[in-house]
Amino acid sequence: MLIDSHCHLASHGFAENEAIALIESAAHAGVGKLITLATSLGDVPANLLFAENPTVHACIGIHPCDVHHAPDDAVEQLAAFTDDPRVCAIGETGLDYYHPAPDGWQEQAFRQRQRDFLRQHFHLAAACGLNVVIHTRDRAGHASFEDALDIYQEFHKRTRAVFHCFIGPWENAKLVINLGGLVSFGGVVTFKNARDVRDTALKCPAASFMVETDSPYLAPEPHRGKRNEPAFVRHTAAFLAALRNETFEELCRHTAACAAGFFRFRSSGK
Repeated sequence: MLIDSHCHLASHGFAENEAIALIESAAHAGVGKLITLATSLGDVPANLLFAENPTVHACIGIHPCDVHHAPDDAVEQLAAFTDDPRVCAIGETGLDYYHPAPDGWQEQAFRQRQRDFLRQHFHLAAACGLNVVIHTRDRAGHASFEDALDIYQEFHKRTRAVFHCFIGPWENAKLVINLGGLVSFGGVVTFKNARDVRDTALKCPAASFMVETDSPYLAPEPHRGKRNEPAFVRHTAAFLAALRNETFEELCRHTAACAAGFFRFRSSGK
């Protein structure tokens, strides 16, 4: 089974009434499960509603680019949803040093708030038995990755993390994997200039990575530059299978098993 381990069905990039069509299109492409992620308190209800569909599961979190909008107790508010069977992980959380600090914020203060929120997400995940989905992004270098990894190291014996949309070198991926974590590859790996991430994907052992779209962003070839959607994870999976000299079925099998082991897929009883 093919699983899109990271998409954003509640994104403004999709029309409000489009989710059913996106889920059906993904099913026709052989995608058996979708993981849709909240990035703020405001879009938690919509993601949980999408997860009424038995093929969809939801993650709840505050994106690092949204921490300045979130109240100080935002992660405490997320705790109210962790027993919901539709919730399969905590996230999307993480560190984003790519975008500048918003108006009224100093850069270091904004980054510190991101780190504080990330640590709070890990505390919540450890307390409720869920794993964590991490975003990192830098304008140059790997500072956000290094800071996020340091925080993960504090918690790795109590919970696991996936560094999603991974585009870093193998040396960084290996650090995550050695802590018991995972990486996830999206459409970027199919880009012609993505030599580093291809090398990483080639070296990652089976059961150490998942596949994703991050839709509506970062569509893979042959849809690069267009709006992404969950069905397009098939292109990324096919590319990775060819790169790694695996059959498509083999790639789908071990990435789906990896996702099943990471996310808490539970029946909602509906």
